[in-house]
Amino acid sequence: MNAISPIAPVPLIPESAPFTPAQRAWLNGFLAGLYGGAEGAPANASPTPVPEAEDFPWHDPALDLAERMALAEGKPKPRRLMAAMAQLDCGQCGYVCQTYAEALASGAETSASLCVPGGKPTSKALKALLSEAAILAPAAPVAAPKPAGPIGEPIGFLAATRLTGPASAKDVRHVVLDLAGSGLAYQPGDSLGVVAENDPALVDAVMDALGADSALRPVLLRERDIARPLDRTTDLLAGAARDPKEAAMLRKLSDGDDDAEPKEADLLDLLTAFPSARPPIADLIASLPVLKPRLYSIASSPLAAPGKVELCVGVIRAERRGRLRDGIASCHLAFRASPDQPLRAYIQPSHFRLPENPGTPVIMIGPGTGIAPFRAFLQHRAATGARGRNWLFFGDQRSATDFLFRPEIEAWREEGLLTTLSLAWSRDGVQKVYVQDRMREAAADLWRWLQDGAHVYVCGDASRMAKDVDTALRQVAMQQGGMSADQARDWIVALARQHRYQRDVY
Repeated sequence: MNAISPIAPVPLIPESAPFTPAQRAWLNGFLAGLYGGAEGAPANASPTPVPEAEDFPWHDPALDLAERMALAEGKPKPRRLMAAMAQLDCGQCGYVCQTYAEALASGAETSASLCVPGGKPTSKALKALLSEAAILAPAAPVAAPKPAGPIGEPIGFLAATRLTGPASAKDVRHVVLDLAGSGLAYQPGDSLGVVAENDPALVDAVMDALGADSALRPVLLRERDIARPLDRTTDLLAGAARDPKEAAMLRKLSDGDDDAEPKEADLLDLLTAFPSARPPIADLIASLPVLKPRLYSIASSPLAAPGKVELCVGVIRAERRGRLRDGIASCHLAFRASPDQPLRAYIQPSHFRLPENPGTPVIMIGPGTGIAPFRAFLQHRAATGARGRNWLFFGDQRSATDFLFRPEIEAWREEGLLTTLSLAWSRDGVQKVYVQDRMREAAADLWRWLQDGAHVYVCGDASRMAKDVDTALRQVAMQQGGMSADQARDWIVALARQHRYQRDVY
């Protein structure tokens, strides 16, 4: 494990910087927390734990927004807010659905735009619900949270090897990290929270646009999310805009209007498109969301990779408005991480667990990077000699370029660890084939496995795949089990309550 760099002296905002005494005091406090190890969360702090499960009938991602809201009609405000969310508990907002709703209802959280899978429909529904009871705070700068101690533990970076072929439309990396000396331990099914930094080039461009003092660079680099400003940031910019047209467009952006431009804007986009909107820098920084760790499903078993943790990371990189947009953590791991610079990370324990009985059959459905926890499951079952049958549904665009971990998977099939392997390639033929199509084709066998007590696991894309797989499972129950649509839905709910249907979606 590489040594940690010594603590740097705490920088201070110079007296000549264009801030009020109160703004300078807040920024100096922020920098003190960043550099000086201010008291706060413990070093291995992680996001709020998942609350105890309750019987929420709307907590079903297969239901559309209108159905969820109908089921929550007449419930307390926090539950109606919860029903407006995507019901995936994916953690991208820094909460799970229940705790995000409760934070909004109490006023502890002021942004109604954090539910990434829910998108604009969820954001609009949340704002409408909050407005009914005047819970939503007025569009004004929010107080920044008190700086806390660093999140996670230092771990070493070893490699980020490309898994996809050169001709693939995707760049997927096999990331290997060194846990030696970190004290971190995990189980198959857990996730790794990676503390990443913003792209330094983007930070520099934002600072140039603001004319900001260099002492603010570490705040923008490590503490604030400049890739996805919230509605409170656009509200603040709208209030500061000297040009009425710019102010009107910023308000449209904040309201989520479909014709508002620029779409999917980062902070630099907003500063470039609206040059008259320049609020006090300290207020602007306080309005930005905290830069949250990114969670990745762990792709290894500690029995197969002792002292290490492995990930399967899809690199997010796209060109928009003439410049590259990088995923914060994925591009940090793929392009900027190096063995001589430790990362910070923590283990996020999960409900996503193999059956306690090693003889129980398991059905794993994980296209693309959704293969990650199932590689860990299969490694673990091989290492422990578990005798239960294993069925993997995997796929992506093309077999030749996108068959992740192909040598391992084919070896497991040859050795008999994988009882059944169902592959789906959406671009290899005229007909697009997805994992849910393979499920329907194998409905009779799938039903037999389920009748034998198989546990079903789903990992991957929350917006479409997880819902399509859920629909396919219901169709299998209706076709093979002779159930009505309502009976199939109740059967799925019962399966989940028995922990025989588990999802790790994002």
